Amino acid sequence: MTGPGTPPAVRDPRAEAVAIEARPDLTAGRRVGVLLSHGFTGSPASIRPWATALGERGYGVVVPRLPGHGTTWQDMATTSWDDWYAELDRALSALVATHDTVVVGGLSMGGALALRLAAERPADVAGLLLVNPAVTSRDRRLVAVPLLKRLVATQPGIVDDIRLEGQDEVGYAKVPLAALDTMLRGWRALRPELPRVTAPLLVFRSVVDHVVDPSSAALVTAAVSSDEVTEQLLTRSWHVATLDHDAPVIAAASADFVARVARLADVV
Repeated sequence: MTGPGTPPAVRDPRAEAVAIEARPDLTAGRRVGVLLSHGFTGSPASIRPWATALGERGYGVVVPRLPGHGTTWQDMATTSWDDWYAELDRALSALVATHDTVVVGGLSMGGALALRLAAERPADVAGLLLVNPAVTSRDRRLVAVPLLKRLVATQPGIVDDIRLEGQDEVGYAKVPLAALDTMLRGWRALRPELPRVTAPLLVFRSVVDHVVDPSSAALVTAAVSSDEVTEQLLTRSWHVATLDHDAPVIAAASADFVARVARLADVV
């Protein structure tokens, strides 16, 4: 079995990482980067259209495939919250080295990882784009995960929570409990750090979400220290809104946000 340092081959090409070169000719001569993260048990397929739409505006976009994702749940069971964060941290360092400004975003758990980057590296994150971010839950069943993981390896997961028919986020139908436990511990460590987040923040939240309840977005918007915090409700999409009816809304609002944040960074 492969470990986090040697990722296995991707079994579905839609789950491959995304890398789009910046087009300074479309962004007033400045190289603007965007780092996006997919969510827990998901893959880059879940946010590929989002990344593509931003790339078409001239932004350099990177969507890493988090360790253990996009292959099998058995691979994911050997990885952890810190492994996933380390992959994003490396990607951010690469973008910062080659771009004038970088905005970070994510879907679900990817939003939590983006928040951790903004808390730990505020000078490198010019703005935050979060779609149904997950940093807490009212689901009482999660309390049993530390014990349950010693008894069983997986539990059924929720995949493709998408209202629009025919979409596939290329995720796992099973949740490796060992990995889930590390995410829950990562959430607990992240929540006290949220006040360290100062970057402008745009949160997209689906009114109907069968995976993440509203307590997460409410906690994030209340806890961060950002001067600008905007929440935009999505009325036609479920959890994986980046593949749902509101995907064009997310893409357009994100592109405008990145453009404005990049101009602010240029002034500073």
